[in-house]
Amino acid sequence: MQLRYNYRVYPTPGQQEALARAFGCARVVFNDGLRARQQAREQGLPYLSDGELSKRVITEAKRTPQRAWLGEVSAVVLQQALADLNTAYRNFFASITGKRKGRKVASPRLRSRKDNRQAIRFTSNARFQVLDNGRLRLPKIGDLQVRWSRPLPAEPSSVTVIRDAAGRYFASFVVRVDDSPLPPVASEVGIDLGLTHFAVLSDGTKVAAPRFLRRAARKLRRLQQGLSRKTKGSANRRKAVVKVARAHARVADTRRDWQHKLSTRIVRENQAVYVEDLCVVGLGRTRLAKSVHDAGWASFVGMLEYKAVRAGRIFGEINRFAPTSRTCWECGRLDGPKPLSVRSWTCPCGTIHDRDVNAAKNVLAQGRWDNSNACGAQVRPAPVPAPRREAGIHPGAARCSARSAEGIPVL
Repeated sequence: MQLRYNYRVYPTPGQQEALARAFGCARVVFNDGLRARQQAREQGLPYLSDGELSKRVITEAKRTPQRAWLGEVSAVVLQQALADLNTAYRNFFASITGKRKGRKVASPRLRSRKDNRQAIRFTSNARFQVLDNGRLRLPKIGDLQVRWSRPLPAEPSSVTVIRDAAGRYFASFVVRVDDSPLPPVASEVGIDLGLTHFAVLSDGTKVAAPRFLRRAARKLRRLQQGLSRKTKGSANRRKAVVKVARAHARVADTRRDWQHKLSTRIVRENQAVYVEDLCVVGLGRTRLAKSVHDAGWASFVGMLEYKAVRAGRIFGEINRFAPTSRTCWECGRLDGPKPLSVRSWTCPCGTIHDRDVNAAKNVLAQGRWDNSNACGAQVRPAPVPAPRREAGIHPGAARCSARSAEGIPVL
């Protein structure tokens, strides 16, 4: 399995300029390649192949006065920018032809220099190196200081240098590691995700919703008000933008850390984990949208999936239309619809149900049924890692490229 390990890096002012130059060159090559294919389509010419496009926007462009500065950065960075474009086009074609499942993927769009999040990728061909003194040596950038929170388990195959909206720099290594199965345990769990309680387990455990965004709402509101008062284009407005981005980054980091700890504990304590296949996109369009996004169900389920696969556990998702809240887990009777205000109900068989606990028990029962074959043996699903988009890709064009370029979970 491939995993992604992120570390904070601290470039010097000179290295920050070199990174900004590399970010800009990668963006220009991506946009030049996109324009070349768009112009070929408008003129009725054949689709430009990957090799022809690379020759035109990189090799030949470096010989012109307008693009001679492309030679100041590593050629691997430019090639990876085109690789993202090619992947974005393949995803777009697969989506419109029906070969790609899920939501429709839009065609690639131009990257903007005003994006606060930027990224470049170095593969093994670039010969990047982790030195003995702990620094990361990148071609034409220098030796970056890295805050090693933990050692790399193996030799990385690529590294992505990211600058987020808060102005922080990260090095994201892709490492291939072997699965580390945990000792088998007897317990299995079904999980019902919600808003009042983030997760209700089939054993009756209720995990309170931390609501990180709601707790930081007052500070975010004050920072947003200060940002709106600044003159557009001024230095004070740029500073205010960074302050708002740092506040949001703190909320996201706290939520991610909490979800990692909870998902790790659940996978360690249970041999099988079953959840409901929620339509988060649809729920994000309702009046509960802010609470749904604050909960972060999709990222939590993704963590459960790849951690279960790596630990040798069973992970399964049941049909989202299964009536888990209306079915009595004791007698199996299907009761009538119940609004969200009804938190408990009594079945005609005499069992008093807590709505969420009953749903979690039904999720467990349905998950066991779906993951059993005719002989009753458990069937482990294929080890598919949780999808993770490539960091730093422009929303739209890069959203297409990274989602299927690397389905690599982040640790």
